[in-house]
Amino acid sequence: MTNHYDNGINAMDFEGVVWRKARASDAYNNCVEIARVAEDAVALRNSRFPEGPALVFTRAEIDAFLAGARGGEFDGMTV
Repeated sequence: MTNHYDNGINAMDFEGVVWRKARASDAYNNCVEIARVAEDAVALRNSRFPEGPALVFTRAEIDAFLAGARGGEFDGMTV
């Protein structure tokens, strides 16, 4: 069973998780970090504010997002 986490939880409240940052992150730490926080839950946080809020998604939601990103569905969002 998946633990329930509210979105906006303080990222530092997750004990024993490993946050991963993309190698594409720039020198100013402008990146999103991701951590598995439960068997079926993944959290995202802003690397510039590691103690700030985290958004929590199911693995299925993250899989769908990554598939969309790989497929170019979000191209142009930062232009």
